Amino acid sequence: MQDNATEVTAAGIARLAGVGRAAVSNWRRRHADFPKPVGGTETSPSFALAEIEAWLRHQGKLAEVPLRERVWQQLAGHPEGPVTALTHAGCVLLLIHDRPTVWLEVSAGSDERLAAMLPGALEQVLVPRFGALRGGRGGGGREIHTPQGVNSPQSVNSLGAVNTDGRVNTGGGGNARGAVNTGGPANTSPAHHTPAHNTPAIHAPSGPALLPSAPLLRGAAELAAELGARQTFEFLFGRHLDANPRQYTLTPAELAGLMADLAGPARTVLDPACGTGALLRAVTPRPGQELYAQDSAPDLAALTALRLALHARVTVRAAAGDTLRADAHAGLQADAVLCHPPFNERNWGHDELAYDPRWEYGFPARNESELAWVQHALARLKDGGTAVVLMPPAAASRRSGRRIRADLLRRGALRAVLALPVGAAPPYNIPLHLWVLRRPERAPAQPEVLLADAGQFATEGRGGPDWRAVREAVLDAWRAFDKAGRLDERPGLARSVPVIALLDDDVDFAPARHLPPAAAADGAEALTAVRERLGETLRLTTDLTPPPAAAGAQPTRWPLTTVGELARGGALVMRTGGNGGHARVPVLTDHDVLAGNAPSGTLPESDEEAVLMEAGDVVVPVLGGGSVTRVIDDATAGAALGRNLVLLRPDPTALDPWFLAGFLRGTANNRQASSYASTATRLDVRRLQLPRLPLDEQLRYGARFRALDDFERALRSAGRLGEQLVRGMYDGLTDGTVAPG
Repeated sequence: MQDNATEVTAAGIARLAGVGRAAVSNWRRRHADFPKPVGGTETSPSFALAEIEAWLRHQGKLAEVPLRERVWQQLAGHPEGPVTALTHAGCVLLLIHDRPTVWLEVSAGSDERLAAMLPGALEQVLVPRFGALRGGRGGGGREIHTPQGVNSPQSVNSLGAVNTDGRVNTGGGGNARGAVNTGGPANTSPAHHTPAHNTPAIHAPSGPALLPSAPLLRGAAELAAELGARQTFEFLFGRHLDANPRQYTLTPAELAGLMADLAGPARTVLDPACGTGALLRAVTPRPGQELYAQDSAPDLAALTALRLALHARVTVRAAAGDTLRADAHAGLQADAVLCHPPFNERNWGHDELAYDPRWEYGFPARNESELAWVQHALARLKDGGTAVVLMPPAAASRRSGRRIRADLLRRGALRAVLALPVGAAPPYNIPLHLWVLRRPERAPAQPEVLLADAGQFATEGRGGPDWRAVREAVLDAWRAFDKAGRLDERPGLARSVPVIALLDDDVDFAPARHLPPAAAADGAEALTAVRERLGETLRLTTDLTPPPAAAGAQPTRWPLTTVGELARGGALVMRTGGNGGHARVPVLTDHDVLAGNAPSGTLPESDEEAVLMEAGDVVVPVLGGGSVTRVIDDATAGAALGRNLVLLRPDPTALDPWFLAGFLRGTANNRQASSYASTATRLDVRRLQLPRLPLDEQLRYGARFRALDDFERALRSAGRLGEQLVRGMYDGLTDGTVAPG
């Protein structure tokens, strides 16, 4: 059954038809029978999905809307908003996952019957899967259990979670790194004035609330039969995150896996600022496991609870509310705590929580919210339990936090500080730290702290650091230190430092300030080798320098065509990148193309197939205004095409790839094909021009363009070697490994 109330935007129409948004605008102007807007605004109208689908099919532009696209458009155009729609879909997918026969029973018949029967059916799944919560004010509070009413309306609205009508409130504090309310002050919830009540993250919506979602729920069930319930929710949740990139700060999966491995196996795990649930999803499932989560954004807490429940058959105890002001898990003693807290928050509850029992190591200053999260994590651990907290590097050295840092060291609570490479997590421009903490059972006799710096594993691409190298180096150092209580020095990477050596006036334990540089073995000889390679490269650039153009040559006037015309005529195939697919393959990013690097990126896993490149493809970045192209060689073939890139696959009987790539780089060509919006320049690849030439003439130009590409690569290599030589000389002269004369 098609939902006539579902609306779709121009961007959604473009995705349905596989065209650009400009084409949709042209259809609206040129076709009097194009459906009229039914909502939205004058500048961003929305249309009825059923009418759009019928019009596209009538025009021969669409045979059938793909099921996954239909379900997504139903979700995105839901009258109560996409978050409510995604919550309803998640509840039903969990029902299908856990009790498929119950879903078959309640879904038989009309939408009205479905909406009436579904709340009771959902209760049979939600209550056992999400269990009972612990509650309390701040760090005190008593443990309370809600009898069978963990999802009752009386307890649901105390801090603003999902209401009985199925809508999602936006009240509550701002302890979530992915909080949706990014425009206002954080942690403004008045929850600390209320008695100890729970705020469950999810409960069964009412029948009237579910009725508008009935077509979506049937579509989601149909998609689950094709993909599986978990994969369907991941697809819809991922599309929601992609559609709202500025509202969520995500923890990369590689970092989440590293943090979970540092914490080790655990039966009870807490994430007090759970965001989208990346950290808890990285925990290895085990029998009887319980995952505890809390987030101040009620909609995010609800979606994350469903995501975790679909990920593994474990008990998920999730709550909405401001963790520091109103801890829903106050009685918990967890085996492990994983946390990516919000950074640099000044309104975290400093004035209200001055006498909170969690501040065992000192009362955090107003500008030390991160140290409040560290102590919260320690307070929720059992003796000997481990916490791993992502921290800004300033927290290791700010003077306002030195007394708390000193007490963490003296009492043996801080076990390791691990500096990550730049680009490991947002904010991507600074090297964040991981603090590994352990609730001390007893103070060690001669305590030492592990300091490690994985900064050397940063990469030039936008795909993040070399995660394999980071994992191997960090986990190897931590496991050796954790077993022996100390670690022999690994120059430039890790060492264990006696606590007494850090207890000075600054109590600064930033790893870079305590680790010796990497051993400059054969420093002078290594620099000599770099100098020799630079010399060879410079000689190569001389050989490759193109000859001068003939004097007095006049511009040639060719008959021109465009990339769009060539694509319509079948001379080339045009594809757009951005989907990750299921196979984990290297991803070519726009930065890789601009810098001439090997594929260095990653894309989130998706059920939509990735665009895999072949030798001879031509790749063009569409953002930034630079006239750059890249011809894919055998070494890069097989990698996936990243975002903001367009792939052109020429028919070799009609087009030479080097001829195509060379003419697309012309400055005037790029200028006429570019458009400007605010501070960004976007290239319309279809408008790029090239001359109509026979294939043998194309090959002549292609050979010259290929020689220019070799020359450009040699220049790039010379620049990198020159920088390496200069940096090595400065380091060698300053550390004594290179003599001045």
